[in-house]
Amino acid sequence: MGKQKLVLIGNGMAGVRCVEEILGLAPDRFEITIFGGEPHPNYNRIMLSKVLQGDTTVNDITINDWQWYNDNGITLYAGDPVVSIDTANRQVISEKGRTVRYDQLILATGSLPFMLPLPGADKPGVTAFRDINDCNKMLEASKSYKKAVVIGGGLLGLEAARGLLNLGMEVHVVHIFNHLMERQLTPTSANMLRKELEKQGMRFLLEKQTEKIIGKKRVEGLQFKDGSKVEADLVVIAVGVRPNIKLAEDSGVETNRAIVVNDFMETNVPGVYAVGECAEHRGMVYGLVAPLYDQGKVLAKRICGIDTEGYPGSILYSQLKVSGVEVFSAGEIRDSEITTSLKTIDGVHSTYKKIAIRDNKIVGAVLFGDSSEGNKLLGYIKQQADVSVLEKEAAGGGGADEAYAASLSPNATVCSCNGVTKGAIMDAVRENGCESVEDVRSCTRASSTCGGCKPLVSAMLQLALQSKNAPAAAKETVCGCTTHSHDELRAAVRSAGFATAREAMNALGWSKADGCAACRPALQYYVGQALGAVTDVAGGGAAAEAAPAASLLKDGTYAARPRMYGGVTSAEQLRRIADVIDKYNIPLVKLTGGAHLDLLGIDAAHVGSVGAELGQPNAAAPAYGKTIASVTTCTGIGYDPSAMQDSIGLGASLEYRLERLQMPAVVSAAVSGSPLHRAGTLAKDLGIVGVPGGWEIYVGGSGGAKLRQGELLCMEPSEGAVLELSAAFFQWYREEANYGETTAQWIERIGITQLREGLFNLLFRADLIARMNAELQVTEQQQINPQPMVALIR
Repeated sequence: MGKQKLVLIGNGMAGVRCVEEILGLAPDRFEITIFGGEPHPNYNRIMLSKVLQGDTTVNDITINDWQWYNDNGITLYAGDPVVSIDTANRQVISEKGRTVRYDQLILATGSLPFMLPLPGADKPGVTAFRDINDCNKMLEASKSYKKAVVIGGGLLGLEAARGLLNLGMEVHVVHIFNHLMERQLTPTSANMLRKELEKQGMRFLLEKQTEKIIGKKRVEGLQFKDGSKVEADLVVIAVGVRPNIKLAEDSGVETNRAIVVNDFMETNVPGVYAVGECAEHRGMVYGLVAPLYDQGKVLAKRICGIDTEGYPGSILYSQLKVSGVEVFSAGEIRDSEITTSLKTIDGVHSTYKKIAIRDNKIVGAVLFGDSSEGNKLLGYIKQQADVSVLEKEAAGGGGADEAYAASLSPNATVCSCNGVTKGAIMDAVRENGCESVEDVRSCTRASSTCGGCKPLVSAMLQLALQSKNAPAAAKETVCGCTTHSHDELRAAVRSAGFATAREAMNALGWSKADGCAACRPALQYYVGQALGAVTDVAGGGAAAEAAPAASLLKDGTYAARPRMYGGVTSAEQLRRIADVIDKYNIPLVKLTGGAHLDLLGIDAAHVGSVGAELGQPNAAAPAYGKTIASVTTCTGIGYDPSAMQDSIGLGASLEYRLERLQMPAVVSAAVSGSPLHRAGTLAKDLGIVGVPGGWEIYVGGSGGAKLRQGELLCMEPSEGAVLELSAAFFQWYREEANYGETTAQWIERIGITQLREGLFNLLFRADLIARMNAELQVTEQQQINPQPMVALIR
């Protein structure tokens, strides 16, 4: 088959980044054609202010030069925008009359500057600030004129004003609101910014509404609705942008505020996609780089036929420098959107910090003057972290970049714009010899787009250099009986296919014949997990780990736990339990905190009979690990007025699904019908919470000696998907975790991002489920004449 024809309309940052992703996934699959309205290759629009300020040149902000297009076999028609799309015949027509057929079409038409419909806006000396051409107009004007007015006190307007100051012009900034950057800053931080910029020479006219632009042949000034005026030789209108959607509208593609797309960036027209500032996803139009690049990654996978979970949307944030002043803003910051906030103002050093809190969760943040905590706070906001993390930080001495860099997992994202992780930066230093931030930027692209993450990249660089020069850490073995680590032991067991743990000990050079209390259960787990069956460490000898039916309590008696799926029982089951208690003189019956009923003190001779008379099927294979005792549920949708979903039904189904899975450590699970978490879902290894429209899944919680709140894995609308994700999560955990390692420790080791990416890879998830089902089938076949019994406490 020949290559598919892929056409990209728009040569900007979002569209070309999507093409880069496609080339990385399927470099030979497409014949790629790109149409661009500007006569330039792809460049970093965010850095235009640097060009205007004289700090850099157009060549310096070019992302992909002409040679890049040639090297990748891409046909670029620069300065020739597409003027019509024939979706019926799948072809586009350009302004210069070129007709190009497509199999797949990406619309990345970006946005247009919003030009205020003011009288006089068409006069010479009036310009927008959106592209290189606008920069050139301002540069030329500064050579002959000295008075400039910028309409718009947002980020773009302030960047234009800073550039004009650098060009030697007198600059007034006109803003309709009472404080600058009202979308990103609070009034307090905005006033601090205004004072800093006034020191640099900017002048501000706040709460001013322009009535008209005055002048005869050329702009001479502005007149405001209150009657006042200001002189100007150059007027820059920087009040915002609007999605460029006319081409889509004229072609029958559905539009609203922008081009309407689904989670896979597909429009309503087959074979036509949209990405970037021209796309509207779930009612949102994004203008920041990181969300647009995330969209491009999803679209690239979709076009290449690779399973992807789709684009879920993004938390809006900005980390930037406004005229040399560091500013960070993320999430919800307005007082009307939050419950309370933590504010710190340092007038001496001119810094400001506001952390917005709602329902004890961190939901937003503003930093002014020092944005070094930005990446950390963004992580808290994305996780909806509990406010208690701030108290722990304060007790631990604060959140310096170096300490935060050290605390991140290898899979944590450092540069959100380009998706660069801590691990990628560390590898660039250790393996590629990077020794400066510039080296890291060239190698990984970290900090190459907006530059906001540069302080953290610098801290990560220092961390990597220190670890590179540090002596290698001693290997941590399972115990003194072996030279193998947990990873090495697990790999050796799987590759060799040992039938028993005794066989593994002999082959792997154990120093003690029967091992010890640390390695025996670990080795038994790895062998049993690889085989899907229990193994006898000593080949039938006394050192064998006991199955549940032989588990002893402290006094030599046994304990039984009748299984009550989802925590639900019946009068019949309770009568049967009561009869068993009387018949076998069981001395202690106790309710536990996990909704269990424990029968304690059973004589060894009666263990099998107790299980049989309780009338429950043998749901567990002989043990080589730990099983889930029960799934805790709340009162349920029938009786709890706050319940939004059927927690009892899902809890019972989950327990049926998981009851025979054996784990490397004790695990717990719970299902709550509402976000009130009445079943203690946030402190469980797996917590499922009913919310409007579906379920939230939390993982890695712990209610043990070290309390840990679970992390939000995802939200799913259907019970079937929740059950499948839950099973896949535990299967992956039991395959890859070290023996004795909790889900919390395992997730901290691999990273929540990698966990999400793995579980939402449909092929990988299907493989996990298939291996789990195969093992459970083996377990069923091993049970010859299974006798009813209870799950036993070990």
